[in-house]
Amino acid sequence: MTPDQPGDGADNERMLREMLQQLFGDRADEVLAQMRAQGFDPAALAGAGMPDPATVQQALAQVQRMLATPGDGPVNTDVAHDLARQVAVAEGDPSLTGGQVREVTEALTVAELWLDAATGLPPSGGPKHAWSRSEWVEATLPAWNALVAPVASSMADALATVLADQMPGGMDLSIEMPGMPAGALGPLGVGGGLGGGLGGLDPAQLLRRLGSAVFGMQVGHAAGTLSREVFGATDVGLPLLPGPGTVLLPSNVAAFADGLDAPADEVRLFLALREAAHARLFAHVPWVRAHLLGLVEQYARGITIDLDALEQQVRDVDPSDPDALRRALAGGGVFGLQPTEDQKATLLRLETALALVEGWVDEVTAQAALPHLPHAVALREMLRRRRAAGGPAEHTFASLVGLELRPRRSRDAAALFSRVALAGGTEGRDAVWDHPDLLPGPVDLDDPAGYLARREAQSTAHPDVDAALAQIFAAGDADAGDAGAADAGEPGAEGPDGGSPDRQD
Repeated sequence: MTPDQPGDGADNERMLREMLQQLFGDRADEVLAQMRAQGFDPAALAGAGMPDPATVQQALAQVQRMLATPGDGPVNTDVAHDLARQVAVAEGDPSLTGGQVREVTEALTVAELWLDAATGLPPSGGPKHAWSRSEWVEATLPAWNALVAPVASSMADALATVLADQMPGGMDLSIEMPGMPAGALGPLGVGGGLGGGLGGLDPAQLLRRLGSAVFGMQVGHAAGTLSREVFGATDVGLPLLPGPGTVLLPSNVAAFADGLDAPADEVRLFLALREAAHARLFAHVPWVRAHLLGLVEQYARGITIDLDALEQQVRDVDPSDPDALRRALAGGGVFGLQPTEDQKATLLRLETALALVEGWVDEVTAQAALPHLPHAVALREMLRRRRAAGGPAEHTFASLVGLELRPRRSRDAAALFSRVALAGGTEGRDAVWDHPDLLPGPVDLDDPAGYLARREAQSTAHPDVDAALAQIFAAGDADAGDAGAADAGEPGAEGPDGGSPDRQD
């Protein structure tokens, strides 16, 4: 009789003991004794078929590691990082060859030369990078974690509330395994069980950490997916790098160029132009970075979580399965259905700003590319449509932060910049970015032809304001002079000869 047959009780119990020793070490006999005390037959349990000990241990260790991550931030950045790297390489992410790096460097160098003739903004001055998908994840994930942090904080608290309400008998967080007594593996966060390494966290804190881990999985999955779609570091219209620089991902560029009528070199140069144009704008108009990121944060902080919708989505999900929770939340629909008036205004400003960035880049890139690239017009239109349609990862981030990072009115913005360039040349077009208060608004996108007239009216109004301020300052100086003269005539003040003015010679 083979050892795995139910009739051989001694062998079956030995198998169970070996598995428990891998999980609990010296406490294996204690667990067996507890099982017998509660009426379970270890030999029969093993004979019914036990899971692979290594698999069980790996799964439990993964859950424990997620919940034991130091820090109580709204996003579990370790989970986000690990999953993003896994997703990034899921379809292959070979190391770059020397030839690929050289092609990217040359394309970005040529792009800077062409842009010098199309805009007065100088090159960003940062390094030129050729990155794999994994390298893109490493460089940009901190920015994504920061962007979603306001929403993640609210979501973690809401998820903890919903999961706590769904747990029967208060909040029993014991780990259970089919065929074993309830609580045999010990409660998470209580010394003595598998959760002993969690430092005795209370159940509410554990659930918040679970919410943080789930949101970290969402961010990681989205960032990893996005790494397979982007061409550089500026595709979404937001500054994701901490400093100046230009980036291209050769694998994604080659996949995009495959099947197009345009040669791969031409596609690479066109994408390099767009990347370098974005980098110039973010580097030399510094308020644009703060403006865009500030609007995203302002909108995100106003988001409310629909607890009823959240409860509906996780109702049939096992709380001990973080990946199932991530999939349940990936469909969105948990944010408040009606944005506030402040959020509507912020969203309008954000969409307008994204459209203006995309419109300026589109116009400058076209001006730089047309003299050199035969397929520039076709590539411009293709990129416009691709940007307007968005991709799976962009939709995922819409479910993360409740908004779509897409410039809905980029064509209108490009038309506005084209009109400004016709009237005022390159300098006039770039001068639109001189000050955030002079930035075109939705009305200007509705009527690009009238933008210059409205801006002229604003500029003519400024001299009147300056004159009024000058009069105020002049009046203040005159009053100060009169006060000084009065002080000079008071008793005790010195006269022109250094003596007292009241003294008679």
